[in-house]
Formats: sequence, C-alpha cells, structure tokens
Amino acid sequence: MTVTDIARRVYNHTWKLDPISRSLLDTDFYKLLMLQMIWGLYPDVNATFTLKNRTRQVRLADEIDEGELRAQLDHARTIRFSKKEMIWLAGNTFYGRKQIFSPEFLDWLAGFQLPEYELSRRDGQFELHFHGRWMETTMWEIPALAIINELRSRAAMRSLGPFALDVLYARAKAKVWEKVERLRKYPDIRISDFGTRRRHSFLWQRWCVEALKEGIGESFTGTSNVLLAMDLDLEALGTNAHELPMVLAALTETENALKAAPYQVLKDWQSYYGGNLLIVLPDTFGTEAFLDNAPDWVADWTGFRPDSAPPIEGGERIISWWREHGRDPREKLLIFSDALDVDTIERVYRHFEGRVRMAFGWGTNLTNDFEGCAPDKIDSLKAISLVCKVSEANGRPAVKLADNPEKATGEPDEIQRYLDVFGSRNRVRQPVEV
Repeated sequence: MTVTDIARRVYNHTWKLDPISRSLLDTDFYKLLMLQMIWGLYPDVNATFTLKNRTRQVRLADEIDEGELRAQLDHARTIRFSKKEMIWLAGNTFYGRKQIFSPEFLDWLAGFQLPEYELSRRDGQFELHFHGRWMETTMWEIPALAIINELRSRAAMRSLGPFALDVLYARAKAKVWEKVERLRKYPDIRISDFGTRRRHSFLWQRWCVEALKEGIGESFTGTSNVLLAMDLDLEALGTNAHELPMVLAALTETENALKAAPYQVLKDWQSYYGGNLLIVLPDTFGTEAFLDNAPDWVADWTGFRPDSAPPIEGGERIISWWREHGRDPREKLLIFSDALDVDTIERVYRHFEGRVRMAFGWGTNLTNDFEGCAPDKIDSLKAISLVCKVSEANGRPAVKLADNPEKATGEPDEIQRYLDVFGSRNRVRQPVEV
C-alpha cells in the first residue's frame, strides 16, 4: 500500500483550484438513505438549510477567503455521480440488503446536481443558505461543512513550510495511533468513522480510516463516508438524522400533529427500510417527550442513537424504557456518536458492557484533532462546532430542541412554542465543543 505524503500534498497547492469536493459520494451514507425516502414521499416539499457556527468567538469570514469559498461551492455544483459510482450503489450490499436503492431512484440520482446557494457575510460570519426542493438542498449539508472546515485548515497552515507541516502531521498521526492503542484493549468494542462533516481534510480522514482499519481490525466496523467505503472496501454506515422530524414537524398544522411527527417519521422510515437500519434518533424534540409518547411498536426497533444527552444518562434512560416495555436490553443496540473522544468511549463501554449491544460513531475528535500538534501554536487548527441545519420547510420555521439546550436551533419564539408542546424534562445544558 502506498501511503500518501499528506504534508507534501498540502504544501504543493499549485493548481488554480484544488477541489475539496471531488465526488457526490463524499458524503454521509444516511444522506442517501434519507434522500431516497424524501424523493419517494416528499418530492414537492421545499426546505432551506442554513449554516450555523456555534463557536461564535471564531470569526469564520475573517479566517476564510470568500472568493475561495465561492470557488469551492461553485465547483461542487459541477459534480455528477460517475458511472462507476452508480454501478456500485446499485450492486453493493448495504446492511445485509442487496438493491437497497430502487432503480427508479438511481435513475433520478444519476442526473442529480447540487442546487444554487446564497452566500453573504455578517459580523465576521458567513451567512450561507440553500433554498429549494428538500430532495436537492439536503445534499448540500455535508459537502458545505466539509468545504468550510478544510478551507479553514488550509488557511491555518498556509504559513507553514514543508518541514513544519511534516512535524504537524507526524504529531497528529502519533496522536491518532495512541488512541488506537488504547482501543485495542477492548477486543469486543465496535468503532466506526463518523468524521466527514467536520474533518480536517479529505486526505486526513482517509488516513484516519485506514489507521483504524489496520490498528483495531475487526473492531473497526466501517465508515459513514460513502466514497471511502467504496474505495477502501468498507461497510457504509448510517441511518437517519434530525432533519426528518424537523421538516415533518414544521409542516404540521395542529398540536396533535406536531406531537405525532416524530413517530410519523419512523413509520415512513420503516416503509423503506428494516433490520439494522431501524435505529431511533429520539432527541430532536427531547428524549423524555419522545419516550413518554412513543407507541409500543417502537420498542421492537433494533436500537437507539442517544445523540445530545450525556451518554451514560441517556443510555440508562433508554434501557429503562426497553425494560418497561418488556424488551431485553441485551438484544438491543445503543449507538453513541456525540462529540466522542477516547476517554468517553472507554468510560461508556465499561459502564454498559454486558448489558446492551453498543457501537460508537467517532467523529470530529477522530478526523480533526490537531490540538497541540503545530510547531507554533495555531488556534485556528482547533475544531469548531459548525452545523448546517434545516431552517424552514414550505415557508414554515423548523426547530430542533435537543437534550442539550446549547444545540437547539430555530427562532426563539418557535423554540418556546415547541417547548410548550414537548416540555423540557431532563434537558441538560452542556458546553458544545465540536
């Protein structure tokens, strides 16, 4: 295997444009799964996605050149799925299922292109919006975040020469490998890469994925990045995200319909997928409200992904709910994925070992942990909490409450309206680092 000299590649940016997005498959797998359902059930719904920098002290528009950002976004709009990629999507097995994508959907996907964008600057931040049909705008989320994060990395390293870059990446590689060595102590642990959205760069994500593949062997279960899954012969992993209940809730006209929206999402999802793809994401409007009103059939799903609650407390609450509904937690799956570092992974794994099946989706702290690696301290190499969320659907505002109020999105009046409907029990305010 040839190991890419990342430091040399970073230094030799000699092309007029070094594209960050080079394939529409360079996205998270759940985007394609959700896209098929949106295409099939909600083709006429419009939805706007909006960039939000939760690390407000970082002035993105001061760090990244607007012209470079526009050039990268414009380039991404020129990309189409290749024939090789379409053949792989049609013929590969995902989650044990062949032909998970219908021929009709793939015919439509073959001609897909990213829609237009709206970009401006305000108070040191970029205001970036994607307007249009939901089944088109949804595909901007991952490449937009990846582009901005990598442009930020490039800007931070522009002053470094080849030797300083070599030291930087040597230290970062050693840092990743130290984490790998810690995880080897747990042969039954299951780790996957969820690090596309806020990665340092595509090349660095690929290096991290290959390091995990070699370093922890069968404990490494795959990657959410579809392009890397194809190129490295790995499992493509991911199920669904907050945008589904956010959009369906925004479209409702009554309080009862609003309360029912999270479960309508699950019914829709089950009409398309089954088996290990039946993973519940309960925290969009608060996990407590979700569990309090969930129909019994939800307990038959394969597992839950407690996303914004403290992982041990969130996992314990779901285990208790399974028991209340007469299900054996040892037959269920908990997927932890929120801002994981090695300390959290070890602590959560030891806490739940033998009581429930577990998997860990390792994101930003895998693919963008360069803190302390630069020969000279470079603050802008530290990862930030950057998201791209649904802000409206069919002209109606969209809201996410989350179990951590710091992760709530939406207009204040709308957030309060949702809190009046769903309540705020067991929401725990925690700092959001990534």
